[in-house]
Amino acid sequence: MSDLTSLALELDRETQRRLDRLAEVRQLSPRAMMNEAIVQYLEREEKSEVSRQKSLDAWNEYQATGLHLTGDEVIAWLETWGDENELPAPECHK
Repeated sequence: MSDLTSLALELDRETQRRLDRLAEVRQLSPRAMMNEAIVQYLEREEKSEVSRQKSLDAWNEYQATGLHLTGDEVIAWLETWGDENELPAPECHK
């Protein structure tokens, strides 16, 4: 039993022409190219959604607790990275 499913997709003529031309150059079927494009799009968007959710979670935590670091504190810490006197990460504060 196959794990594939079928999906109808309507493309304008110019997009179809571009797809066909590139598929020919790459020696792939248009179907294979569309499948790869969809997989790549989903992977990129899923990563973006995870990042967006982490940002919202961090914002909500800040709203609830008020804990934060200033930009200057973070920069001062980052400037010590790789040095023999590298500082530990600063503690969040109100």
